[in-house]
Amino acid sequence: MHLAKRQRGIDATAVVQLLLQLPSFLLGLMIVTTLSHLLFPGMGWLGVLLWLASGGLAFHRPTERVLARHLLNLRHPTPGESDRLEPLWREVTARMGVEGRVYELWIEDSDHLNALAAAGHIVGVTRISLERLSDGQLAAVLAHELGHHVRGHAWSLLLGQWYAVPGSFAWTAVRRLIRLTIGVGRRRVGFWTAALLVAVSAIALTLAWKYWFLTLTLVIGPYLLAAVARRTELRADHHAVAAGFGPMLAEVLHMMQAAEREGGHATASALSGCGKTAAIDPPTAARGGRRSLSGKLLSSHPDYHTRLHRVASCVERR
Repeated sequence: MHLAKRQRGIDATAVVQLLLQLPSFLLGLMIVTTLSHLLFPGMGWLGVLLWLASGGLAFHRPTERVLARHLLNLRHPTPGESDRLEPLWREVTARMGVEGRVYELWIEDSDHLNALAAAGHIVGVTRISLERLSDGQLAAVLAHELGHHVRGHAWSLLLGQWYAVPGSFAWTAVRRLIRLTIGVGRRRVGFWTAALLVAVSAIALTLAWKYWFLTLTLVIGPYLLAAVARRTELRADHHAVAAGFGPMLAEVLHMMQAAEREGGHATASALSGCGKTAAIDPPTAARGGRRSLSGKLLSSHPDYHTRLHRVASCVERR
């Protein structure tokens, strides 16, 4: 095994992911700063510093394990599962020149064919993937997820999501408040309750109009992030192909495509909050039917036809 000089990097898609999260980060910073000064007069800067430093917890091994167990619903492999995974992982990391002991392999008790790269050091596969995939196919899936790690996709996505949490809560609260205000007119409520809702909604709309650029960015941000996420999947596919797993990865994608057409279970869980990142399969496949235009634009994964075409092209060029 010849270790690569650079074990990890950050490619253009990871950089763009971080840049697209900048408006959400600034909104979160503004919210945290305001709350910190309200709750701790004269010491508000301390709350801001703690919030900024909290992003480092995403790469703290014990914190990662807590996230994996309680947010991602992952578990450590059984001895039998480790016997299956570890030789494949050694082969994958050896081909890529990566120190495999840096990462941890986890299992998700799911009936969906899928895998994921999360936080800074976690690679997870579903139990059904261990049961249904051949050694070559499973190695291809692991190579795809390792590609997300070494190219910086997993940590940049998680870091962006982490700092976007305050802004996400605020944006959700504003939307619910607007819907609640609209619903006031459809039913009888107390005068002061209605007046309070209208006043708060007016303030929220005024702020949204005043900072229209930030508001517009938050509205179109999910679509741009989804477009970049689709690009990261193609990059991770290419990484697996470059390591010699192209034909096996194509087999897995064909299996998932067939299962989707049949309304089967080749799906991934939705990407949300600090949850699953960089999964191999799109979250919309479970519905089986055609997706709306909005659903396609918000999908974090390209369609199978695109991925298979790119994989085939990469294999031919090798």
